[in-house]
Amino acid sequence: MECCSPNQWYQTTDTFLWNSHQIVYKEENVGQDYLLLVHGFPTASYDWWKLWQPLSRHFSLIAPDMLGFGYSDKPQNFPYSIMTQADLILDLLKSKGIHRFHIIAHDYGDTVVQEILARTQEDATFEAPSVCLLNGGIFPESHHPLPIQKLLMSPVGFVLSRLLNKQKFVKSFSKIFGAHSQLKDKELDDYWMLVSRKNGHRIAHKIIRYMKERVEHRERWVGALRTFQNPLALINGPEDPISGQVMVDRYKEIISDKNIWLLEGIGHYPQVEAPQQLLNYYLKFVEKQ
Repeated sequence: MECCSPNQWYQTTDTFLWNSHQIVYKEENVGQDYLLLVHGFPTASYDWWKLWQPLSRHFSLIAPDMLGFGYSDKPQNFPYSIMTQADLILDLLKSKGIHRFHIIAHDYGDTVVQEILARTQEDATFEAPSVCLLNGGIFPESHHPLPIQKLLMSPVGFVLSRLLNKQKFVKSFSKIFGAHSQLKDKELDDYWMLVSRKNGHRIAHKIIRYMKERVEHRERWVGALRTFQNPLALINGPEDPISGQVMVDRYKEIISDKNIWLLEGIGHYPQVEAPQQLLNYYLKFVEKQ
């Protein structure tokens, strides 16, 4: 697999003006069914680079950097919310004439997709023929945030955002990867660049309010999964201390015990840590449909 730096990734992206903000997205239209890729917190669409070319053999692809992430705008005084990010993604898709799309989502993106699914069940404008969720806080009761995440969400979170630096980021970020799938120094440098670009680390305490939203809207968002009528899959790195095995167990209890694949030894970022395994399981899932 050829290396792809963030600079290479973003050389072939486009922009979408949304509510006066520039949203960066990557698209590859190969004339097949669309697959929407939704990244997590605190990273960006670059998370998908190892899967991009293999997936493009099967789908047309679209992957935005949500507002506040990656190369998209990061306004300091914006009411960041899951609802707003869902608005953004659906407006982008509508502008492209994309109304039917498969989905793979990760982390924060899982929750955005739960809101999108709730809307598809209320309004037939958009259709998701299949959804695959990766590690994420699908259920607030089985989500275990890191200490730094709890602090960011606390009343002193704005202070921590001001103090956040590369060293603190690397220390916390490394904890969520598997013991044998840790990022290399250059990769950590790349991710810090994506997070800190346009002073994005200074708004971490605003974006992370999504953890409170998950509690507030739990019934709507968990309900969207329970009532989803199309194929649903879960591919998870169980070594993840935030949303690993405990979240999988909860998923089995209240959603389904079907189409679940565990990537042994892998942590919170399966698309980065074990892309080939993830791809194999995902293609197995969609080929069954």
